[in-house]
Amino acid sequence: MIAKLTGRLDSSGAGHAVIDVGGVGYLVEASARTLDALGPVGGDVTIHTEMLVGEDFLRLLGFAKAEERDWFRLLTSVQGVGAKVALAILSALEIGDLQRALASGDSAMIARANGVGPKLAQRITHELKDKAGALGGIAGTGTGSSLAATAGPLSDAVAALTGLGFKPGEASAAVAAASEELGVGAGLDALVRAALKKAAR
Repeated sequence: MIAKLTGRLDSSGAGHAVIDVGGVGYLVEASARTLDALGPVGGDVTIHTEMLVGEDFLRLLGFAKAEERDWFRLLTSVQGVGAKVALAILSALEIGDLQRALASGDSAMIARANGVGPKLAQRITHELKDKAGALGGIAGTGTGSSLAATAGPLSDAVAALTGLGFKPGEASAAVAAASEELGVGAGLDALVRAALKKAAR
């Protein structure tokens, strides 16, 4: 199986790119966000991949981050969500926004993606709600910015709430809301106190 490609971006188009690795061009399907992240044609790129194999097809999907690939796998575990729909969701939503939508059961946000109707969006949020907090921790804020600098306190706060009996999705959503309210750099104690208040509402 091909798990990662490192080479030169030969070309890109709607929903796909060609990565030249040692003179061999790999056609890779990808979300709009991944294609944007690859940069200009001719540049060096590294892309994480997922290979889909069927009786009459072989498809290679590409992701700018391993985290996006993990979310693709999670989304396609839901009945009715194929590769096309999963890529559409990842194109429409930042990972952090997707995680919060699932954790809070906001199916309307999921339904923004092309090809995702209200019923399918509800099924996705219902099946993945409790898994949202467990995959990759808290992935961002409403502006899509990284919270890597405070990953320790955020992860510890989520762990504290789950230890108190909250589901991972509930804990993650509450901590995300607390972090947005308190701002980057908030300490663990303050995060836990604020998150408990959010979760209790």
